[in-house]
Amino acid sequence: MILLPCLIPLLPLAAFAVNLFFGKRLRARAAWVSVATSSISCLIAFYCIATVVRTGTMKAQWVWIMLENTPLRFGYLIDPLACVLLFVVTVVGTLIQVYSAGYMHDDPRFTRFFAYVSLFMSAMLTLVIASNYVLFFMAWEVMGLCSYFLIGFWFEKPSAADAGRKAFLVTRVGDVGFLAGLMTLFAVTRNLDFESLGASAQAGGPLLAVAALLIFCGTIGKSAQFPLHVWLPDAMEGPTPVSALIHAATMVAAGVYLVARSFPLFEIFPDVLTVVAITGTLTAFMAAFIALTATDIKKVLAYSTISQLGFMVAALGLKGYGAGTFHLMTHAFFKALLFLGAGSVIHGTGTQDLREMGGLFGKMRHTALTFLAGSLAIAGVPPLSGFWSKDEILAAAYQSGHGIIYYVLLLTAFMTAFYMFRLVFMAFFGKPRSPGIHAHESPAVMTVPLWILAAGAVLIGLPGSPLMGNWLGRFLAGPHTHGEHALNLVVMFSSILAGLGGILLAWLFYVRAPQLPGIVARRASLLYRMSLNKLWFDEIYHVLIVRPFCFLADLLYGFDQKAIDGIVNETGLATVRTSRLKAWIDTYLVDGTVNLVGALVQLSSALVRRIQTGFVQHYLLMILAGILVLIFLEFRP
Repeated sequence: MILLPCLIPLLPLAAFAVNLFFGKRLRARAAWVSVATSSISCLIAFYCIATVVRTGTMKAQWVWIMLENTPLRFGYLIDPLACVLLFVVTVVGTLIQVYSAGYMHDDPRFTRFFAYVSLFMSAMLTLVIASNYVLFFMAWEVMGLCSYFLIGFWFEKPSAADAGRKAFLVTRVGDVGFLAGLMTLFAVTRNLDFESLGASAQAGGPLLAVAALLIFCGTIGKSAQFPLHVWLPDAMEGPTPVSALIHAATMVAAGVYLVARSFPLFEIFPDVLTVVAITGTLTAFMAAFIALTATDIKKVLAYSTISQLGFMVAALGLKGYGAGTFHLMTHAFFKALLFLGAGSVIHGTGTQDLREMGGLFGKMRHTALTFLAGSLAIAGVPPLSGFWSKDEILAAAYQSGHGIIYYVLLLTAFMTAFYMFRLVFMAFFGKPRSPGIHAHESPAVMTVPLWILAAGAVLIGLPGSPLMGNWLGRFLAGPHTHGEHALNLVVMFSSILAGLGGILLAWLFYVRAPQLPGIVARRASLLYRMSLNKLWFDEIYHVLIVRPFCFLADLLYGFDQKAIDGIVNETGLATVRTSRLKAWIDTYLVDGTVNLVGALVQLSSALVRRIQTGFVQHYLLMILAGILVLIFLEFRP
């Protein structure tokens, strides 16, 4: 039984191998290989969760290698925090794979898709149960690879290929900081195990604050926090089930899980937690502001995801360990539901543009009702799940004494309700805006997972609510809880008013008086352009980072001459004779280096050939000469 938890990630890994090597034979059955292994992993995870609830933490470790006198162990650690993630990843992941069997049915790379998804599931589950940072980081990197594969899954589209590269490179920036943080942590404490992290961190020095900040860089990259948030909206180029699985419910939440798992280290340094809280709050507000004007249904949900991840990060920075973890769980259900609902809309209409939709409620009743449930949950309408978890975060901000953070998050909650119901009213209500769209409902293999997730969006918040005595909070209770379960009526009523106010304003703008958005856009043109242009982050990065590196690369490595001239002219630099410089670099630096290496190899081989003649007498002569040299060195006066 001690090896049973190891099967949780190993079964999806087996599905990856089967679909990769035998996919052409399996064809449509490849989906059910992935679904079956994921379902069995889900059942094993439920058994492990029940065991932890009854008897406490499950753990096992085995020595992998020795680093000097320090053993580096691999194993699993299933504690209450890991149980929450196991529940989320296995349940939501399995439902999304069932949905994908219908959504991706006609794709020519159907089996490859499920191979990638199974590999991702294996990596994510390994990360969840990993007992130390090394195994955690290995799984973290495999997840990044899977994200690259799946974002660029339709690589024949230039936009998808570019989005995959962008996601891979931007997240690598955060991962480099994460790796540096792990190296710093190990250098100071000689320990990378999660279970003993608190004790070893207490004995460390101020350098551990640097380690904590560097580890947080991994969260900034993977969970798309400011300023590395720019990759997630472009990641919507991948298939919609990928957006639901990786970029809404699981992988992006891994960054939040990293902070929660490292909380014994973070809570030692209040200044580091302040940085975490400010980063999360700024990200939540910024992404919600951009979502106000987005017209692509998946881009609205992408910025919503960034904003909600900001809520979780802010909660952890405010010492709301239970609140952040609670919102991670509820968000996984309602955001997966919303993304799959968006996929159903795209499948039924053939468009992602909200300006071409309208009147879909009567034609796609199952999709509309479930999407409405998810929207009410994320808007924080009681008693749905999002209300309870978001209320916990607002309570943590209110009780922490950070008044500015509380009011910014409250305003962000208002904007969340507004932009989500802007989407609902534009897509499902009113009259169809494009006569060429003939909407139809999705098949049962897609709508059944929607209804199951809708039930989760409604009910999954109850275990953490006062209605059930904050059972989830008590389950997670430990040294990292800071009174976030106290019921605060001021916070509760302000949260309800923010949600209902956002919904009412969206109804006024997009149902009752649809001319108002145009009037507001003209009156507040600067704010409108800032939101519409996503605060020009991509343009700023293009000027400061992309363009200089492209120019330098083309200049040094001599790509197409026209491209070089185009960059020179575009950047306004003085015209130079790049062809002459390129020829000099190619001749003397590139070719010269290669030729020098070849010449050195030839010279060394010529010397060795004179020594290795194959004649025994030559070898005896060299031995005798060596003995004489040693005698001379030993007995010299």
